[in-house]
Amino acid sequence: MGLSGLGIFHTIIGIAALIGAIVSFIKYGKINLGNLSGKIYFYGTLVTSLTALGISKHGGFNPGHVFSIFIIILVSLAYFLFSKKQNSKRARYFENFSLSFSFFLSLVPTVNETFTRIPVGRPLAKDIADPLIGKTLLFLFILFIIGSVYQYVIQKKVNKQISI
Repeated sequence: MGLSGLGIFHTIIGIAALIGAIVSFIKYGKINLGNLSGKIYFYGTLVTSLTALGISKHGGFNPGHVFSIFIIILVSLAYFLFSKKQNSKRARYFENFSLSFSFFLSLVPTVNETFTRIPVGRPLAKDIADPLIGKTLLFLFILFIIGSVYQYVIQKKVNKQISI
């Protein structure tokens, strides 16, 4: 599959982060930084995004590096809101959205790299322009929108209960 040592490490940590997010979504309806699965997502995503900056399949700075920097900013913002703005009901909306958006953005290169590499010898897609990648990302974007609306509604209910 042509992965360097850094690429293998990046992939393993990235998979752990994605699993942490999925477990957190299933258990809590959001990436919950107060629980182990959310912490695995947070730290795994930071490590994965930082190691991505040292990886370049085509040489030089590329859109994947921009995604990594933006993801680092999003998870850092969410962590700040989680740790420093515990009493802010409004901060929960931004925390939830930042973490969910970082998860969606993490899936963009994940889908591209997975579909263009697996199965070995006969990948599902030839390159990023393959319609299968576009359709998959569109489906994931729709799930992201639905999930974000769901999280907003649930957070609104939680915030009202706190006021009572």
